[in-house]
Amino acid sequence: MLNGIKAKNILFILIGAAIFSFGIVNFNMQNNLSEGGFTGITLLLYFLFSWDPGIMNLILNIPVFFIGLKLLGRITFVYTVIGTVAVSIFLWVFQAYPAFSLQDDMTLAALFAGTFIGVGLGIIFRFGGTTGGVDIIARLVHKYIGWSMGRTMFLFDAIVIVASVVFYLNEVEGMYTLVAVFIGARIIDFIQEGAYAARGTTIISDHSEKLAEGITEQMDRGVTILNGKGYYTGKDRQVLYCVVGKNEIVKLKNIIHEIDPHAFVSVSTVHDVLGEGFTLDENKKPID
Repeated sequence: MLNGIKAKNILFILIGAAIFSFGIVNFNMQNNLSEGGFTGITLLLYFLFSWDPGIMNLILNIPVFFIGLKLLGRITFVYTVIGTVAVSIFLWVFQAYPAFSLQDDMTLAALFAGTFIGVGLGIIFRFGGTTGGVDIIARLVHKYIGWSMGRTMFLFDAIVIVASVVFYLNEVEGMYTLVAVFIGARIIDFIQEGAYAARGTTIISDHSEKLAEGITEQMDRGVTILNGKGYYTGKDRQVLYCVVGKNEIVKLKNIIHEIDPHAFVSVSTVHDVLGEGFTLDENKKPID
Protein backbone atom coordinates (compact mmCIF):
# COMPACT_ATOMS: atom_id res chain seq x y z
CA MET A 1 0.00 0.00 0.00
CA LEU A 2 1.27 3.49 -0.84
CA ASN A 3 2.56 5.76 1.86
CA GLY A 4 -0.09 8.29 2.78
CA ILE A 5 -3.08 5.98 2.27
CA LYS A 6 -5.18 6.10 5.42
CA ALA A 7 -7.56 3.39 6.58
CA LYS A 8 -9.85 6.08 8.02
CA ASN A 9 -10.17 7.74 4.62
CA ILE A 10 -10.93 4.43 2.92
CA LEU A 11 -13.60 3.65 5.54
CA PHE A 12 -15.38 6.97 5.03
CA ILE A 13 -15.11 6.70 1.25
CA LEU A 14 -16.86 3.34 1.49
CA ILE A 15 -19.53 4.84 3.74
CA GLY A 16 -20.02 7.72 1.32
CA ALA A 17 -20.26 5.31 -1.62
CA ALA A 18 -22.92 3.30 0.21
CA ILE A 19 -24.99 6.40 0.99
CA PHE A 20 -24.68 7.66 -2.58
CA SER A 21 -25.64 4.30 -4.12
CA PHE A 22 -28.56 3.89 -1.72
CA GLY A 23 -29.97 7.20 -2.90
CA ILE A 24 -29.51 6.39 -6.59
CA VAL A 25 -31.28 3.02 -6.35
CA ASN A 26 -34.05 3.82 -3.89
CA PHE A 27 -34.93 7.35 -4.98
CA ASN A 28 -33.68 7.96 -8.52
CA MET A 29 -34.20 4.56 -10.11
CA GLN A 30 -37.38 3.79 -8.18
CA ASN A 31 -38.98 7.11 -9.13
CA ASN A 32 -37.74 7.55 -12.69
CA LEU A 33 -35.49 10.47 -11.77
CA SER A 34 -32.29 11.25 -13.59
CA GLU A 35 -29.01 12.51 -12.19
CA GLY A 36 -26.11 14.50 -13.54
CA GLY A 37 -22.67 13.49 -14.66
CA PHE A 38 -21.61 9.94 -15.41
CA THR A 39 -24.25 8.64 -13.02
CA GLY A 40 -26.89 10.38 -15.12
CA ILE A 41 -25.44 8.73 -18.22
CA THR A 42 -25.62 5.29 -16.58
CA LEU A 43 -29.25 5.98 -15.60
CA LEU A 44 -30.01 7.11 -19.14
CA LEU A 45 -28.60 3.83 -20.47
CA TYR A 46 -30.52 1.92 -17.81
CA PHE A 47 -33.90 3.42 -18.65
CA LEU A 48 -33.34 3.18 -22.42
CA PHE A 49 -31.63 -0.21 -22.73
CA SER A 50 -31.87 -1.78 -19.22
CA TRP A 51 -28.07 -1.82 -18.94
CA ASP A 52 -26.93 -2.29 -15.37
CA PRO A 53 -25.72 1.03 -13.84
CA GLY A 54 -23.08 -0.69 -11.73
CA ILE A 55 -21.39 -2.28 -14.74
CA MET A 56 -21.72 0.82 -16.92
CA ASN A 57 -20.25 2.95 -14.11
CA LEU A 58 -17.03 0.95 -14.32
CA ILE A 59 -16.93 0.90 -18.13
CA LEU A 60 -17.40 4.66 -18.46
CA ASN A 61 -14.82 5.44 -15.80
CA ILE A 62 -11.92 3.36 -17.14
CA PRO A 63 -10.63 6.17 -19.44
CA VAL A 64 -11.11 8.74 -16.67
CA PHE A 65 -8.96 6.66 -14.31
CA PHE A 66 -5.89 7.37 -16.43
CA ILE A 67 -6.61 11.13 -16.37
CA GLY A 68 -6.96 10.93 -12.62
CA LEU A 69 -3.67 9.07 -12.28
CA LYS A 70 -1.78 11.65 -14.31
CA LEU A 71 -3.26 14.84 -12.87
CA LEU A 72 -4.36 14.02 -9.31
CA GLY A 73 -1.52 11.88 -8.04
CA ARG A 74 -1.28 8.27 -7.00
CA ILE A 75 -2.94 8.57 -3.59
CA THR A 76 -6.04 10.31 -4.96
CA PHE A 77 -6.04 7.82 -7.80
CA VAL A 78 -6.17 4.91 -5.33
CA TYR A 79 -9.02 6.59 -3.43
CA THR A 80 -10.82 7.19 -6.73
CA VAL A 81 -10.57 3.55 -7.79
CA ILE A 82 -11.84 2.48 -4.36
CA GLY A 83 -14.74 4.94 -4.50
CA THR A 84 -15.75 4.03 -8.06
CA VAL A 85 -15.59 0.27 -7.53
CA ALA A 86 -17.44 0.63 -4.22
CA VAL A 87 -20.24 2.60 -5.91
CA SER A 88 -20.63 -0.12 -8.54
CA ILE A 89 -20.74 -2.85 -5.90
CA PHE A 90 -23.25 -1.00 -3.73
CA LEU A 91 -25.42 -0.22 -6.77
CA TRP A 92 -25.61 -3.94 -7.45
CA VAL A 93 -26.34 -4.77 -3.79
CA PHE A 94 -29.11 -2.18 -3.38
CA GLN A 95 -30.71 -3.21 -6.67
CA ALA A 96 -30.84 -6.77 -5.40
CA TYR A 97 -32.25 -5.64 -2.04
CA PRO A 98 -34.18 -2.37 -2.52
CA ALA A 99 -35.40 -0.72 0.66
CA PHE A 100 -38.54 1.19 -0.31
CA SER A 101 -40.12 3.43 -2.91
CA LEU A 102 -41.66 6.91 -2.72
CA GLN A 103 -43.55 6.80 -5.99
CA ASP A 104 -46.62 8.32 -4.33
CA ASP A 105 -44.68 11.42 -3.28
CA MET A 106 -42.29 12.74 -5.90
CA THR A 107 -41.44 15.79 -3.78
CA LEU A 108 -40.03 13.63 -0.98
CA ALA A 109 -38.32 11.41 -3.53
CA ALA A 110 -36.51 14.41 -5.06
CA LEU A 111 -35.56 15.84 -1.66
CA PHE A 112 -34.18 12.55 -0.38
CA ALA A 113 -32.45 11.78 -3.67
CA GLY A 114 -30.57 15.08 -3.47
CA THR A 115 -29.81 14.63 0.22
CA PHE A 116 -28.42 11.10 -0.05
CA ILE A 117 -26.41 11.87 -3.18
CA GLY A 118 -25.05 15.12 -1.70
CA VAL A 119 -24.10 13.56 1.63
CA GLY A 120 -22.52 10.54 -0.02
CA LEU A 121 -20.44 12.51 -2.52
CA GLY A 122 -19.60 15.15 0.09
CA ILE A 123 -18.13 12.52 2.40
CA ILE A 124 -16.17 10.93 -0.44
CA PHE A 125 -14.75 14.30 -1.52
CA ARG A 126 -13.92 15.39 2.03
CA PHE A 127 -11.80 12.29 2.60
CA GLY A 128 -9.79 12.65 -0.59
CA GLY A 129 -11.70 10.43 -2.97
CA THR A 130 -13.96 10.73 -5.98
CA THR A 131 -16.36 8.35 -7.72
CA GLY A 132 -14.73 8.94 -11.08
CA GLY A 133 -16.32 10.67 -14.05
CA VAL A 134 -17.46 14.23 -13.43
CA ASP A 135 -16.23 13.99 -9.84
CA ILE A 136 -12.67 13.97 -11.18
CA ILE A 137 -13.43 16.80 -13.58
CA ALA A 138 -14.98 18.85 -10.77
CA ARG A 139 -11.97 18.18 -8.57
CA LEU A 140 -9.59 19.33 -11.30
CA VAL A 141 -11.60 22.50 -11.94
CA HIS A 142 -11.59 23.21 -8.20
CA LYS A 143 -7.82 22.66 -8.07
CA TYR A 144 -6.81 24.75 -11.08
CA ILE A 145 -9.63 27.29 -11.54
CA GLY A 146 -11.06 27.60 -8.03
CA TRP A 147 -14.71 26.83 -8.79
CA SER A 148 -16.51 24.87 -6.11
CA MET A 149 -17.10 21.22 -6.91
CA GLY A 150 -20.82 21.66 -6.50
CA ARG A 151 -20.90 24.46 -9.07
CA THR A 152 -18.91 22.55 -11.67
CA MET A 153 -20.99 19.44 -11.22
CA PHE A 154 -24.25 21.40 -11.47
CA LEU A 155 -23.22 22.87 -14.85
CA PHE A 156 -22.20 19.49 -16.23
CA ASP A 157 -25.29 17.88 -14.76
CA ALA A 158 -27.53 20.29 -16.67
CA ILE A 159 -26.24 18.93 -19.97
CA VAL A 160 -26.93 15.33 -18.98
CA ILE A 161 -30.35 16.19 -17.57
CA VAL A 162 -31.39 17.95 -20.77
CA ALA A 163 -30.44 14.81 -22.70
CA SER A 164 -32.42 12.72 -20.22
CA VAL A 165 -35.50 14.92 -20.71
CA VAL A 166 -35.19 14.59 -24.47
CA PHE A 167 -34.93 10.79 -24.41
CA TYR A 168 -36.99 9.47 -21.50
CA LEU A 169 -38.05 11.96 -18.81
CA ASN A 170 -41.27 13.93 -18.96
CA GLU A 171 -41.34 17.59 -17.97
CA VAL A 172 -42.41 16.94 -14.38
CA GLU A 173 -39.75 14.29 -13.78
CA GLY A 174 -37.18 16.62 -15.29
CA MET A 175 -38.12 19.42 -12.87
CA TYR A 176 -37.97 17.07 -9.89
CA THR A 177 -34.57 15.91 -11.10
CA LEU A 178 -33.34 19.51 -11.14
CA VAL A 179 -34.52 19.93 -7.54
CA ALA A 180 -32.60 16.82 -6.48
CA VAL A 181 -29.43 17.91 -8.31
CA PHE A 182 -29.57 21.42 -6.83
CA ILE A 183 -29.97 20.09 -3.28
CA GLY A 184 -27.15 17.62 -3.82
CA ALA A 185 -24.81 20.37 -5.06
CA ARG A 186 -25.53 22.57 -2.04
CA ILE A 187 -24.96 19.71 0.41
CA ILE A 188 -21.67 18.80 -1.28
CA ASP A 189 -20.43 22.37 -0.81
CA PHE A 190 -21.62 22.39 2.79
CA ILE A 191 -19.74 19.21 3.66
CA GLN A 192 -16.67 20.30 1.69
CA GLU A 193 -16.50 23.66 3.48
CA GLY A 194 -17.05 22.02 6.85
CA ALA A 195 -20.15 21.34 8.85
CA TYR A 196 -18.43 23.01 11.79
CA ALA A 197 -18.76 26.78 11.45
CA ALA A 198 -16.54 28.84 13.72
CA ARG A 199 -16.56 32.60 14.11
CA GLY A 200 -13.73 34.92 13.16
CA THR A 201 -13.65 38.20 15.09
CA THR A 202 -11.82 41.39 14.22
CA ILE A 203 -11.51 43.81 17.15
CA ILE A 204 -10.30 47.41 17.10
CA SER A 205 -9.85 48.93 20.53
CA ASP A 206 -7.78 51.37 22.58
CA HIS A 207 -7.26 48.53 25.06
CA SER A 208 -6.03 45.84 22.70
CA GLU A 209 -3.41 44.45 25.09
CA LYS A 210 -5.96 43.98 27.90
CA LEU A 211 -8.43 42.42 25.50
CA ALA A 212 -5.84 39.97 24.17
CA GLU A 213 -4.88 39.05 27.72
CA GLY A 214 -8.51 38.58 28.77
CA ILE A 215 -9.38 36.41 25.78
CA THR A 216 -6.28 34.27 26.23
CA GLU A 217 -6.76 33.74 29.97
CA GLN A 218 -10.54 33.34 30.09
CA MET A 219 -11.11 31.44 26.85
CA ASP A 220 -7.77 29.77 26.17
CA ARG A 221 -7.91 31.02 22.58
CA GLY A 222 -5.05 32.47 20.60
CA VAL A 223 -5.15 36.11 19.55
CA THR A 224 -3.19 37.69 16.71
CA ILE A 225 -2.26 41.39 16.94
CA LEU A 226 -2.08 43.17 13.60
CA ASN A 227 -0.77 46.65 12.95
CA GLY A 228 -3.35 48.94 11.38
CA LYS A 229 -3.88 52.62 10.69
CA GLY A 230 -7.10 54.61 10.77
CA TYR A 231 -7.72 56.34 7.45
CA TYR A 232 -9.66 59.29 8.88
CA THR A 233 -7.60 59.90 12.03
CA GLY A 234 -4.27 58.78 10.61
CA LYS A 235 -3.48 57.11 13.94
CA ASP A 236 -1.73 53.77 14.26
CA ARG A 237 -4.01 51.16 15.82
CA GLN A 238 -3.65 47.57 16.91
CA VAL A 239 -6.17 45.17 15.40
CA LEU A 240 -6.95 41.88 17.13
CA TYR A 241 -8.04 38.78 15.25
CA CYS A 242 -9.39 35.72 17.03
CA VAL A 243 -11.25 32.58 15.92
CA VAL A 244 -13.62 30.93 18.39
CA GLY A 245 -16.30 28.27 18.27
CA LYS A 246 -19.78 29.52 17.48
CA ASN A 247 -20.89 28.48 20.97
CA GLU A 248 -18.17 30.75 22.44
CA ILE A 249 -19.10 33.96 20.66
CA VAL A 250 -21.37 35.22 23.49
CA LYS A 251 -18.60 34.75 26.04
CA LEU A 252 -16.18 36.61 23.77
CA LYS A 253 -18.58 39.52 23.40
CA ASN A 254 -19.02 39.69 27.17
CA ILE A 255 -15.25 39.87 27.69
CA ILE A 256 -14.95 42.63 25.10
CA HIS A 257 -17.84 44.61 26.61
CA GLU A 258 -16.38 44.28 30.12
CA ILE A 259 -12.93 45.58 29.10
CA ASP A 260 -13.87 48.07 26.39
CA PRO A 261 -17.59 48.59 25.66
CA HIS A 262 -16.63 51.07 22.91
CA ALA A 263 -14.53 48.58 20.92
CA PHE A 264 -15.34 48.05 17.26
CA VAL A 265 -16.06 44.34 16.66
CA SER A 266 -16.69 42.53 13.40
CA VAL A 267 -17.84 38.89 13.45
CA SER A 268 -17.77 36.64 10.40
CA THR A 269 -18.50 32.97 9.74
CA VAL A 270 -15.51 30.68 9.25
CA HIS A 271 -16.50 27.47 7.49
CA ASP A 272 -13.37 25.46 8.17
CA VAL A 273 -10.61 25.86 10.75
CA LEU A 274 -7.25 24.11 10.86
CA GLY A 275 -4.65 24.48 13.57
CA GLU A 276 -4.12 24.52 17.32
CA GLY A 277 -7.28 24.50 19.38
CA PHE A 278 -9.37 23.16 16.52
CA THR A 279 -7.60 20.32 14.68
CA LEU A 280 -4.38 20.27 16.73
CA ASP A 281 -3.88 20.15 20.50
CA GLU A 282 -1.38 22.20 22.46
CA ASN A 283 1.36 19.70 21.53
CA LYS A 284 0.65 20.18 17.79
CA LYS A 285 -0.84 16.68 17.54
CA PRO A 286 -4.04 15.97 15.60
CA ILE A 287 -7.24 16.00 17.63
CA ASP A 288 -9.31 12.89 16.88
